[in-house]
Amino acid sequence: MTADLPLKTAITDDRRYRLMVDSITDYAIYMLDTTGTVVSWNAGAQRFKGYTADEIIGQHFSRFYTEEDRATHLPQRALKTAETEGRFEAEGWRLRKDGSLFWAHVVIDPIHDDAGGLTGFAKITRDLTARMLAQEELRRSEEQFRRLVLSVTDYAIYMLDPDGRVESWNAGAEKIKGYTADEIIGAHFSRFYTDEDRAQNLPERGLATAALDGRFEKEGWRVRKDGTLFWAHVVIDAIRNEAGMLVGFAKVTRDMTDKVKTQQALERAQQALFQSQKMDAIGQLTGGVAHDFNNLLMAIIGSIELLKKRIPEHPRVTPLLENAMQGARRGAALTQRLLAFARKQDLNLRSIDLPALVRGMTDLLRRTLGPSITIDTQLPETLASIQADANQLELALLNLTMNARDAMPQGGSIVIAAREETVPDGAPAGLLVPGRYVCLSVADSGEGMDEATLKRAAEPFFTTKGIGKGTGLGLSMVHGLAEQSGGRLVLKSETDKGTTAELWLPLAHATAVRNEASPAGAAQSATRPLTVLAVDDDRLVLMNTVAMLEEMGHTVLEATSGPQALEILRQHATVDLLITDEAMPQMTGLQLAKTVRIERPNLPIILATGYAEVPRDAMLPKLSKPFFQEDLARAVAAAVS
Repeated sequence: MTADLPLKTAITDDRRYRLMVDSITDYAIYMLDTTGTVVSWNAGAQRFKGYTADEIIGQHFSRFYTEEDRATHLPQRALKTAETEGRFEAEGWRLRKDGSLFWAHVVIDPIHDDAGGLTGFAKITRDLTARMLAQEELRRSEEQFRRLVLSVTDYAIYMLDPDGRVESWNAGAEKIKGYTADEIIGAHFSRFYTDEDRAQNLPERGLATAALDGRFEKEGWRVRKDGTLFWAHVVIDAIRNEAGMLVGFAKVTRDMTDKVKTQQALERAQQALFQSQKMDAIGQLTGGVAHDFNNLLMAIIGSIELLKKRIPEHPRVTPLLENAMQGARRGAALTQRLLAFARKQDLNLRSIDLPALVRGMTDLLRRTLGPSITIDTQLPETLASIQADANQLELALLNLTMNARDAMPQGGSIVIAAREETVPDGAPAGLLVPGRYVCLSVADSGEGMDEATLKRAAEPFFTTKGIGKGTGLGLSMVHGLAEQSGGRLVLKSETDKGTTAELWLPLAHATAVRNEASPAGAAQSATRPLTVLAVDDDRLVLMNTVAMLEEMGHTVLEATSGPQALEILRQHATVDLLITDEAMPQMTGLQLAKTVRIERPNLPIILATGYAEVPRDAMLPKLSKPFFQEDLARAVAAAVS
């Protein structure tokens, strides 16, 4: 009995191993004889390959291989390798019974007897199709992502190693920064930064922030290969492996230069619009003040003129009256400048040869500015004519050159130049309307202005010349002239680098507009006494107008409003002339004139106003306030002639 125990134990162990192998379903475990014929088959082999033991035992194992593998004798080579090297291991596509493929991991081991002779092979196969498909999908996904990143052109997307050296480079990076992959991979990314940023260690601080916080984001100027700058939006993300170790950085850069330039242009346009609106508001206020001041001057001038005629010469009185009249005349000149700024002065627009005008003034300017100032004119041989008021333009040029002289107390040079310019369609709001212009510039080498002073330079009464040394209306007048002529005054200045004043004026039309209502060429007085109806809502002005007319020998009827004037006209058919103020409540002078034209179409009418904003199609003679008695006499004579 005891002699049989080892044999029984061996049989028992063999049965246990067989039972164990037969019960394994996750691996195909089976035996091959030395030729490759299947001699055993477990449950895992049946599950993977679809054959039952009866169907496959006795068949050659090469049927599990694809036609391509059989054509290259892979089954035979696998057995030979296992026999000679003691093991064969590989992965590849294998065939199931139904013809479908699965990805197999195969191990073939040789089996030897106790004497060392080859008795067959043990073959273990594992179905790795799911893992292989997942890996293939991952590979395809990574390849697609790689191609996606490499093909992006609007963003620079690239990898950095932990030290900041470039490891990858996409098409967007090459487009934005100018480097090819061969030129930049391996180089440190700090070369994209400006010298100032590198001096402040911004590249290193960016990586440190990304490593600490996981992300770094910033905008700033970056440098292309050709040295030009672009405004970049930069994001740096830290990349870590499964263990959490830092392995590099992903860097995404977007070129925002166009957006920044557009934003800056918008801000400039908004600032220009704000400045224009501010100047318009100041102009409205200034024009209203000037109009009221004109009425006060009318009362003063008229009263002084009448007093001078009615009071005999006296050594102590006459000089006082003359002094008062000089003050009134200076006040009148002041209001004209205020109205010029407010764009309410009366302009005589005509076609002007600008080079001829400047050359004609050169001698006057040299005498006025003094020997310490040199004047250089840079005028082209041919220049298109401009549309402007010649007298006002000469005054503007004189103002600009005198301002330039005052900015150079130790002397210096003034350059007067002119050039043609075209403002294209789509120019920013607040600037010149599209069209052709001539730019007249006056440049000095003086003290210049800081930004705060430059912004206020054209405002009325703003001056840097000190008390009593300037009215602050020179540039205001030039600004008003330019705006009313359809152009623009542009001031450019930097501290200690001088100032350039540019007066942009439109080219002349085929027929320039002229002040057809000017009474300058008429006779100085009427040939006969008239009955005149004077209308003005300001009683001070009305009293002086009436006194002047009566002094001239006319009979005067008075009205303080349009409706009252109509009643008087309907009651007095003998009225020979109507003189009316324009800016009146209830009914303006023009409205009154239109009504009178219907009822008395042949009655001469004179419009007295301190504004230039009277429609030219009104076809009425105008008398500009404040006026002297001689001005009134000429206007009356012209109206009834």
